[in-house]
This record gives sequence, C-alpha cells and structure tokens, in this order.
Amino acid sequence: MLEQTFCHIQGIGPSGERRLWQDGINRWQDLLIKPDIVPRVSEHEIVAMLEESAAALAADDPSFFSKRLKQGDSWRLFPHFRDRTGYLDIETTGLGPACEITTIALYDGERVRTYINGINLDDFVDDVEDIKIFVTFNGIGFDIPIIENFFKIRLNQPHIDLRYVLARLGIKGGLKRCEKTLGLNRGSLDGIDGSFAVLLWREYERHNNEEALETLLAYNIEDTVNLELLLVEAYNRNLETTPFYDDLQLAWPEPPMIRHQPNLEIVENIKRQNQGFISLF
Repeated sequence: MLEQTFCHIQGIGPSGERRLWQDGINRWQDLLIKPDIVPRVSEHEIVAMLEESAAALAADDPSFFSKRLKQGDSWRLFPHFRDRTGYLDIETTGLGPACEITTIALYDGERVRTYINGINLDDFVDDVEDIKIFVTFNGIGFDIPIIENFFKIRLNQPHIDLRYVLARLGIKGGLKRCEKTLGLNRGSLDGIDGSFAVLLWREYERHNNEEALETLLAYNIEDTVNLELLLVEAYNRNLETTPFYDDLQLAWPEPPMIRHQPNLEIVENIKRQNQGFISLF
C-alpha cells in the first residue's frame, strides 16, 4: 500500500489523496508523470518527495514513512516490512514507571520467543536489533516506555500501535474488547487480563509454581500472536476504503505452534484466593 500512498507528502491530505485515486493516479509512478495535478504544491516538491520515497522503499527504510504518516495510517507500512515485523507484548508487576517487567513475548510471524525475569530477560535487547517495525496494542503509552526505562535503552524502530489504527476504524476499548468486536475467541484464556497476570507472576515468584509461570506465558503469547490477526484485519478493513482492496487484501494468517498452555486449575485457585480483586488494566 505504500506505493499507492500519497498522504505522506506535505500538502496532500486524505481528501487530496482520494482525489488523486479518483483521477487515476494510483501509484507514485503515475504522479511522477503528472506532478502538476496537485494544487498548491510545486512540481519540484512533488518529484523530490516521490524520488525520496522510492529510495527509502528500495533501502528498506520504514522510518522515512513512519515519520510522515499519522499513527492511524501506520497500517500502510504493512506488509512491505512484514518479514521483519515484531509483534510485542509485555507483562509487568504493575502500571507505574517503576514497575518491573516479568515476561515479554516477541513474535515475528513464524516464531514466538519468550523472555522471563530472572532467567533470560536480558536476551530481549539483542534479539530486537533486527526488528524493523514493532506492532503493539497501546505500546506507545505503555510497553515501549516501560521497556526503555527498564533496560535503559532506546527503541527507535517505527511502531504500529493498533490502539490507534483500530480506533480510526471505530473499534475502541482495550485489547480484549477489540478482539471480541472482531470475533476473536481466547478459549480457556478468556477472562484473564493484565491484572490477573500480576497474580500469576506473584504465585510463581512466591511459591516457585512453574504451572503459574506456564499459564502467564500462555497468556502473554496469546496477547502477542493476536496482534498479527488484528493487524491483518485492520489492514484489510482500511483497504476497503481504497480502490486497491481486490489487489492488495491479505489472507488470514495461520497461527503458530504454541508450546505453553494454561493450567485452568491454577487459574481457578488464584481466582478463589483473590475474590474481589479489581482489574487494573
């Protein structure tokens, strides 16, 4: 969709982009032939930006586009950089800036990697170096700042935050609510949320309960893997508002093999022990 995108060019907004499509200007090459079709923007500026765009795409540089697209339009980066996209979700001991990361799940569309505090959490820093784009839900406000503060690093990769992409489609609320709106079923993990994840970690840490950790990882992975499903759905729904749906729509992805499974007995025990616990997330 990037080569059909014009709203990253200064002076061309959403309505201007739609007018270009209606006039048969569907790709950058079309506009290079008729750069004078854009009102109030010089031909020189149009040609220069299109040439920069083509060079950035050839150089595999998503940052060029992410800096010029609104967060709600960041879906356009996908699938050009899909093979180096990292779907990311963290679990923590709380919500504040001083909270600790307990687990991280990172999914690249094929393989799920998990990181556990006290075991291999520091491996995450090296593993994300090859990621071109992060996909999160509310990562701008939570996951990314928490990671940067916890590890004392900067994650400069472009970022597709599905909270904003889905909101542009009228799908609002938390991750679980958005999943239900789009028909995703969590099965045995339904009803478990971020606050319950805190309790699972507490059970593991205090009692060395490996089944609690296994359940926490299963939940963390479910959050992460579902991001790909949400992004594909959001991408296709956005395409429906363009002339390119038939050519560019994406197939529903196959789910990965997940070796971590929740222990429902542990879940029920923790629920009984913490009746009245108020969801924080």
